[in-house]
Amino acid sequence: MHITIRQLKVFEAVAGQLSYTKAAAELHLTQPAVSMQIKQLEGAVGLPLFEVFGKKVYLTHAGNVFLVHARRLLEQLRLAAEEMDAIKGIDGGSIKVSIASTVNYFAARLVAKFCQIHDMVRFSLEVTNRKTLLERLEQNQPDIVLMGQPPSDLDVVAEPFMTNPLIVIASTSHPLLASKKPVSVKQLSAERIILREPGSGTRDAVERFFIDKEISPVSQTVMTSNEAIKQTVEAGLGVAIVSIHTVELELAVGRLAHLDVQGFPINRKWYVAHRSQKQLSATAQAFRDFVLVEGREYEKSLAQKS
Repeated sequence: MHITIRQLKVFEAVAGQLSYTKAAAELHLTQPAVSMQIKQLEGAVGLPLFEVFGKKVYLTHAGNVFLVHARRLLEQLRLAAEEMDAIKGIDGGSIKVSIASTVNYFAARLVAKFCQIHDMVRFSLEVTNRKTLLERLEQNQPDIVLMGQPPSDLDVVAEPFMTNPLIVIASTSHPLLASKKPVSVKQLSAERIILREPGSGTRDAVERFFIDKEISPVSQTVMTSNEAIKQTVEAGLGVAIVSIHTVELELAVGRLAHLDVQGFPINRKWYVAHRSQKQLSATAQAFRDFVLVEGREYEKSLAQKS
């Protein structure tokens, strides 16, 4: 079979997304280019790898079998690249990092600072929600993951690098700000609460909090990004429970207000993680160590200010 690495990567992307359109976006290609690569691959294999019913894409039996081999081949190529990077040293290496969307507000600073020290390192960064991040981790795709609570059903090496307090935010004109006492959880539950989508780590923590308090919010609105939540709260359409790191700027300039609510902040942790069987390159190991040091130094500086 005359198969190219590009065809394997395109095939894996389509198999993972079960969508030519989403695979094209992931690979920064056009949909016709993706379709052409798959058609050429199927010609080389001699069997159809996908079948389409309506607008849905499915792997054929041959496609499922070939996917196992494709991932093995790509993993071997990745390991070969990492070994070559290790020979080159940290500055000659590359690293693939997946970041939970909430962590991104702090992670961007980490990556920028690391690149200032190691300016030849090649970064591949993906910022995504928890559901997609766990899928990537299960498939052993990223070298390093920066995330909230690590999954209990995957064999991962995870170490906390920073505390992630969840606080309640509201518009600066919200009536509850007039209270001289902390707002009760019951008062909070009577407000329209803006939440992240199901599967989000922040959403899971908020739901556990209300279950523990045996209270159900009266009204909820779901949004899929922290930016949308901040804009909605600022417009006065409800309150939200978010990571304090996502709203540092808005609180500092007075665009949003921090509500003093009983039981808050909810202190969670951010973790730097990777699959336990992952053979970290010198570059990936250096970045992991850097994250741990920088996170803890940042917490020390906050403690000294308080």
